[in-house]
Amino acid sequence: MAAAVERFGRERVKRAVHDAQRRARAREIPADQVIEEAAANLPTSTGGLRPVLNATGVLLHTNLGRAPLSEAAVLALREAAGTCDVELDLHSGQRGRRGAGVIRGLLDAVPEAESAHVVGNGAAALTLAATALAAGREIVLARGEMVEIGAGFRIPDLLCSTGAGLREVGTTNRVELADYRAAIGAETGFVLKVHPSNFVISGFTSAVEPGELHELDAPLVVDIGSGLLEPHPRLPDEPDARGTLRAGADLVVASCDKLLGGPQAGLLLGRAGIVDKLRRHPLARALRPDKLTLAALHATLHGPPTPTARALERSRRELRARAERIAESSRASGVAATAAETTAGIGGGGAPGVELPSAAVVLPEHCSERLRRTVPPVLTRIERGNCLVDLFALAPERDEELVEAIRRGARATDPLVGGASCE
Repeated sequence: MAAAVERFGRERVKRAVHDAQRRARAREIPADQVIEEAAANLPTSTGGLRPVLNATGVLLHTNLGRAPLSEAAVLALREAAGTCDVELDLHSGQRGRRGAGVIRGLLDAVPEAESAHVVGNGAAALTLAATALAAGREIVLARGEMVEIGAGFRIPDLLCSTGAGLREVGTTNRVELADYRAAIGAETGFVLKVHPSNFVISGFTSAVEPGELHELDAPLVVDIGSGLLEPHPRLPDEPDARGTLRAGADLVVASCDKLLGGPQAGLLLGRAGIVDKLRRHPLARALRPDKLTLAALHATLHGPPTPTARALERSRRELRARAERIAESSRASGVAATAAETTAGIGGGGAPGVELPSAAVVLPEHCSERLRRTVPPVLTRIERGNCLVDLFALAPERDEELVEAIRRGARATDPLVGGASCE
């Protein structure tokens, strides 16, 4: 158990051994299985979170941690885990600016921004903006953009918690520039435009884009949500930071752990006067990211393409070929598997309603539960009575691991589902 002590600590391993010894004395297990039993009762990961294979067809799955980090970002986390120069200028020996390299990376990636600031997550970015610019004043917001996202989180509740009031304009499906203009007055803190995140309104609709809103006599804050810094050819309708600032936004708010492909963090990009006001606000200290987030974000901005970026470059032809190979290997092990073309989605509040071409390995429906119980767990989706192992979000280098997981799942039996297998 020496390796386990190094990983989990002496006391935790000691408790597992004592529990196994107690079971042996009670004749619940043979005495020669004490060590095996103790090892089985220890955690599978030191961090309390289990790595999983995302075969759901949702690229940025919120329940699975959204964007996976690049190898460069993972290495950056290890380098920053100990003591590091997070707020020290090694040349002068004086205190340095926290996250200076990240800010430079953001301004290089988004030259339309005069200044940038980073906080803990996207909601924190919007909270800081509302507190610093509109506490005790009003935020003008279209009624159709008063959205609720996952776990009951509502944008209006967050905004009101800062001490700002909301001035709703338009109707659920339609808003005009004249509606905004009529609402702006001496009490206006700023005009806010919010990305719809996880829904699409179609039909008899109208909206006002940032290019028109910037003409109003009030600062314009745009929450683009998904963290796309520049346009992407596969997501032509998704707002990006560069285009939004060029259109006239004074401040852009975004998340890092979505289409940017980085760690959880919130971005604030825009006019220097506004960003500096946010940075100097007392709340900024409470919302600042830690050294690990800054390190991973720095590597994301300065390093190679992220897993998210690489997934968006995969063609259906490539994905179909992978699905065929995995299905063939699975059939060779006695698993009833075929390959099929599917559609995938972005998820995580990005590109709502957009379907991207993908491919999947098709298994019997009950295999979904079995794969969820393998090591590592494989998360799939059920569609028309089948278990789809969608490859869109899964890197090719994980294919062999996936094949082995399918084999293990096929051999498993479970009385909860009648002992059926995937064979």
